[in-house]
Amino acid sequence: MPGLAIIGLQWGDEGKGKISYLLSKDAEYVVRFQGGANAGHTVVLDDRELRFNMLPAGSASGAKPCIASGTVVDLNEVIEEIELLKSIGINTEPLISKNASIVLPIHKKLDDIIEEIRSREPIGTTRRGIGPAYSDKALRIGVKIEDLLDYESLQNKIRLIEDLHKLPVGDIKEYVKLAEKLYVNICDLEIRLNDELDKGKKIIFEGAQGTLLDIDQGTYPYVTSSNTTIGAVFTSCGVGPKKISEIIGVMKAYTTRVGAGVFPTELKGGEGEILREKGREYGTTTGRPRRVGWLDIPLLRYSIMVNSVDWIAFTKLDVLSGLKRIKICLEYDVDGETIKIASPNVRTLEKAKPIYTHLDGWPNLTREEWRKISVKGWDALPENAKIYIETIEELLGRPIKLISIGASSGMEVAK
Repeated sequence: MPGLAIIGLQWGDEGKGKISYLLSKDAEYVVRFQGGANAGHTVVLDDRELRFNMLPAGSASGAKPCIASGTVVDLNEVIEEIELLKSIGINTEPLISKNASIVLPIHKKLDDIIEEIRSREPIGTTRRGIGPAYSDKALRIGVKIEDLLDYESLQNKIRLIEDLHKLPVGDIKEYVKLAEKLYVNICDLEIRLNDELDKGKKIIFEGAQGTLLDIDQGTYPYVTSSNTTIGAVFTSCGVGPKKISEIIGVMKAYTTRVGAGVFPTELKGGEGEILREKGREYGTTTGRPRRVGWLDIPLLRYSIMVNSVDWIAFTKLDVLSGLKRIKICLEYDVDGETIKIASPNVRTLEKAKPIYTHLDGWPNLTREEWRKISVKGWDALPENAKIYIETIEELLGRPIKLISIGASSGMEVAK
């Protein structure tokens, strides 16, 4: 089956948008299967940054965008991003599952209230209403896409939500109008995707956030509100495991995370600042500076295990150029015990002492030099950069088949 899933292996921000764009070029469909407008996927075409929060970034390649039932949808973002696609000559309308949940004005208010209560121990949410929308879904009072097309059902849901939260839902007339505008796009997406896979059509399933932010498999409570791992493809899209032929894990050459939470390999000195500025490590959605650290093999091994990753797409290799020495965390020391594969349990990670190895760096190459390398291929990479890649392959037990060495499309090396 030609279904390919793209999963982030770290705390998000791995570069999934660019990888999805590249892999979607010969795909019929590309599907967002979890999360909401808290995602920030970027594709750079001709030095123009295209930022996607709701539609899959792979749709910039021309593949038909889809939004599955496991998402929480901000309709205003959908409309804006349809226009964004039109601005690059792609006149397509997304397919939206009628079972997808809606983010309402009340959910954004609740996000603000919750973060204010948590002010002493903030989680660091994007305040896009994602968590409250998922909460209402779990309480079985959430508004689905199809409810916006049924006034009686909608009114019943609104009364339940207002009674529970003791707040007004807000003006939803705009949401109804947007749903009516998107009426022809709303469908039984699950049936459509299965039919197309059975016909041999290639479909990319584009994940948001990263494995370590999964609400069950991540560093809880410093996580997102959805499942970000491979299982979410099946539950959100109604697609069985046998219909996914490849699972691609995306990781960057070092580690970052946004907001609060444990971070064993975090760099707090000058090297961290250098990597942050050189890698432009600021949130696509929030603009917040990302925390930066060395590569963490124990957590990456966990991510590869829980997602059954087949191969790895490796991003931002160029950001490390110019460093004399590059560290890799091989394992942890936790109360005298050596940990080679680490569950992202906060209490364990708080006690983890990283055990590092050091590799020699390579010269600080210009963008034009990297561009020439992307044309010539693997053999043109600096020798120490190749050693870095091969060392990571050996440590993780998975091949790295695609290496991204710049933000722009076209700056890649196939291995």
